[in-house]
Amino acid sequence: MSLKELKAQYRSERLAARDAIPAEDRIEKALAMATHGGQAIDVEPGEIISGFLPIRSEVDIRPLMARLRERGARLCVPVILDRNTIVFRELVAGATLVPVGFGTFGPGPEAAELDPDVMLVPLSAFDRSGHRIGYGAGHYDRAIERLHQKGLNPRLIGIAFDCQEVPSVPAEPHDVRLDAILTESGLNFVSEVIG
Repeated sequence: MSLKELKAQYRSERLAARDAIPAEDRIEKALAMATHGGQAIDVEPGEIISGFLPIRSEVDIRPLMARLRERGARLCVPVILDRNTIVFRELVAGATLVPVGFGTFGPGPEAAELDPDVMLVPLSAFDRSGHRIGYGAGHYDRAIERLHQKGLNPRLIGIAFDCQEVPSVPAEPHDVRLDAILTESGLNFVSEVIG
């Protein structure tokens, strides 16, 4: 089986496991993540954190984002401009949300575009060494690469349920490792897990 086929298999299996979590359990797990990550994620006042608004059976991290905002973070969410490009628009309280691609919503073009210091990254599957499998479109990979080209190195925190863990994600040269992974069990820093 090729790396691409194995990634596709993991993606399919782990998303099916995520889909199988009853909605009320997903809410409880999301609140547990807000409790764990709300204090454990290192954030300075004014630091920019990209989150996301949930689609399908993704973790609803809005409670976590609210806690980080209370601690002084500026929030932004991804907006898909075209097939190859996402930007991060500032999410302020009371902002009108519009469809922004991939089945999600976000601030309109009047919102400020920000470069995140910390990225809360949705994913399909992950392993303990910090490798992730996204949804297959490569949007986050390209966004991270664009930030690196600007000389920025955002901290990457994968967001997933425990059931999305796999033994080992087949890593490719272009893959960027996560710095930490937040699940309902807690925030695990990759250096602690593998080091």
